[in-house]
Amino acid sequence: MRTFDLTPLYRSAIGFDRLANLLEQRADAQPSYPPYNIELVSEDKYRIVMALAGFTRDEIEIVTERDSLHVVGRKQKDDIQRTFLHRGIAARDFEQRFQLANHVKVTTASYDNGMLTIELVREVPEALKPRKIAIADATGNTGNVQALEQRDAA
Repeated sequence: MRTFDLTPLYRSAIGFDRLANLLEQRADAQPSYPPYNIELVSEDKYRIVMALAGFTRDEIEIVTERDSLHVVGRKQKDDIQRTFLHRGIAARDFEQRFQLANHVKVTTASYDNGMLTIELVREVPEALKPRKIAIADATGNTGNVQALEQRDAA
């Protein structure tokens, strides 16, 4: 098992203690069930696909709260007594948490053929998007910046 000492990060970075805590938590616990993929669909769109063989739509719950996505599967207990010679389909209860970046929202979720698909999008508010600041010369002229903005818009 690998261990990382993040103490230097705590000493030299102010306000990044949450990031360091997240790194420590992820290093300690790496759940492997259920298997999932995280895809980058486009610049601001993401997709999580989870393989949930044996689960029904009613046994799965998706909750989003502030900056986390929580997917829970609770398998209904089967009253039938079975003797397995080999049991390769886990079908056990699970809880999977995903930390979401700022302004990432869940848009839709679908369940088809044992595959749960969760669509996410990053919607940065207009006030937080980067913008160009014009630098004026001694006379107050900012002509070249406006020309650059017009060229970028075309």
